[in-house]
Amino acid sequence: MTSTNDTYSHSITPHNSLFDFRLAELWQYRDLVTLFVKRDFVAKYKQTVLGPVWFFIQPIFQSLVLTVAFGRMAGLPTDGIPPILFYLAGITAWNYFSNCLRATSNTFAANAHLFGKVYFPRVVTPISVVLSNLIQFGIGLLLFLIIYLYYMLTGSHFHPNNTLFLLPVLICSMGIMGLGLGMLISSLTTRYRDLQYLVDFGMQLLMYATPVIIPLSAIPVKYTPIMLINPMTGIIETFKYSFFGASIFSWQLLSYSIGFSISIFLIGFIIFNNTEKNFMDTV
Repeated sequence: MTSTNDTYSHSITPHNSLFDFRLAELWQYRDLVTLFVKRDFVAKYKQTVLGPVWFFIQPIFQSLVLTVAFGRMAGLPTDGIPPILFYLAGITAWNYFSNCLRATSNTFAANAHLFGKVYFPRVVTPISVVLSNLIQFGIGLLLFLIIYLYYMLTGSHFHPNNTLFLLPVLICSMGIMGLGLGMLISSLTTRYRDLQYLVDFGMQLLMYATPVIIPLSAIPVKYTPIMLINPMTGIIETFKYSFFGASIFSWQLLSYSIGFSISIFLIGFIIFNNTEKNFMDTV
């Protein structure tokens, strides 16, 4: 028999408000975020022969393929930048956004077995994914900087400029954009599983509508509006401009990208929090 004088140290209640973010509760589970980050990073290439070396191999091979296919065979311009370096810059930035979106877009379905057994803020999972992908991005950025310095020392005609101070802003924008879109898609896939199959296909198409392969300056005028609608365009163009000084930099374009990132993150966060209350009934 339970005494009426019993007290409870913690009470778990559903969200009563659409804007109840429970940020204090999220901070209490920061150790769990760290644990998930380690799990995601270690598990990705566990039991592989090369291990973390794949973080270097993948972007190099992607850049080589793009160099041969689009630089040599198709003869597409690269704003005077060595092709492999131009493509590696775009791939490094794009892969971080793409990996964040793909991994977080399957949060509910992939973790249903865990969510059904123990309580913790569900948003811990997608946040940990973004942070673990940030480590991978750091390794890719290191590879890019090594090759970048090599070309600088061998007399290539490009130079960094003072917009490099925006690099943390660009990284944060890519992370929260991928997180926001991923949480939004993950919430929708609890009812519409087809979206899981559309994400990979859609990301491949979206890359061609982003200045990863061809610079914005070389896009025909009639297709330029399509590229400008893509919120990743401003981020990748600024990323390249910061290191090369050869791409197009626009405060207006960058502001649009940052504004979109913040907006989609808030929308995704709200819908994700609202969905977690009853997702076990649909997953």
